[in-house]
Amino acid sequence: MTIKAIVHEAEEGGFWAEVPALPGCVTQGESEEEIRTNLLEAVELWFEAGEASAVAEKESRVLELAL
Repeated sequence: MTIKAIVHEAEEGGFWAEVPALPGCVTQGESEEEIRTNLLEAVELWFEAGEASAVAEKESRVLELAL
């Protein structure tokens, strides 16, 4: 899976980034290496949060899809 992020230079130094395809998925970092690491973690946590908040009803099923 490939996800695009927009990286911005922060006024106070460093960077901040957002993932438009994942609402609310943002992070920051002091270097390009740190922002890349933080983005990977933010995306993973975004998906984990979605799994935790999904409530299956009695007759519902959960399907896992590999992208």
